[in-house]
Amino acid sequence: MKIPDIHIPIVEIPVGKKVKLFMKREDLIHPEISGNKYWKLFFNINNYLSKNPEKPYIITFGGAFSNHIAAVSAVGNLFEIPTLGIIRGEELKDKWRENPTLSFAGKNGMNLRFVSREEYRHKEKLTEFLQKEFPDALIVPEGGTNQEAVEGVKMMLNDETKDFDYLCTAVGTGGTIAGISKFCEENQKVIGFKAVSDSSMENRISQLTSRENFSLIDSAFGGYGKINDENIRFINDFKEHYGIPLEPIYTGKMMQKIFEMIDEEFFPENSKIMCFHTGGLQGIEGANMLLEKQNRNLII
Repeated sequence: MKIPDIHIPIVEIPVGKKVKLFMKREDLIHPEISGNKYWKLFFNINNYLSKNPEKPYIITFGGAFSNHIAAVSAVGNLFEIPTLGIIRGEELKDKWRENPTLSFAGKNGMNLRFVSREEYRHKEKLTEFLQKEFPDALIVPEGGTNQEAVEGVKMMLNDETKDFDYLCTAVGTGGTIAGISKFCEENQKVIGFKAVSDSSMENRISQLTSRENFSLIDSAFGGYGKINDENIRFINDFKEHYGIPLEPIYTGKMMQKIFEMIDEEFFPENSKIMCFHTGGLQGIEGANMLLEKQNRNLII
């Protein structure tokens, strides 16, 4: 992987309040390896290939609509590296081709192995078995979060991001906020918007960063992967007003929560707030598939 020769734009989101809100469009970095996934995989892939150039093999984990699974499969296709996805849910084994994310991964050449939810919960033991089965493989954790991922997230920060009081990102497995926390300026406050209500998340992030400059806010809106009608309305209104698509699990919920916090005057007057668009737009198709089955409004 290489550093893309493009400028990632920072756009203002005019909220008409006493603060200034901006978004860094990391979703534009690559059409298939989108947003923070590109940077979380950057050193993982490059360091591994420098040591194993002959017969590389990449294994990772994810759920039915995982942005990470989609991104790793795209990396494998791009660099002609065989990949294996360990997918949560044995019930998907016979119908994965109906799933847009898993179908995309399969078209990229990723082999899929479906495991029970109970087996998936014990990923450390599962990783040990996989490492024995594939001793030379790179096994990337779920969501790509490890120390190499944290180092890669540093690339999301630059001279343009230094002039902000708050840096905001959605939180799934904690790697992105850990990287932002570790490498941002001393005076900056980092806020993570949790897509899942996980009480252990703060400790997990603290293990990845040496700083205590971050705070976490629950933005699960009913639970991970749950999409309510207000989420859909917000995402569709946001795209209509600002021309920026949001997916419903991470960035969409983060932005909805930030708008609520601005209305509640959480941020001091004249604050400059940066939020990172971490991509994952491939998830919209899967979300709409489920919403359509429920006879509900779709995400545009």
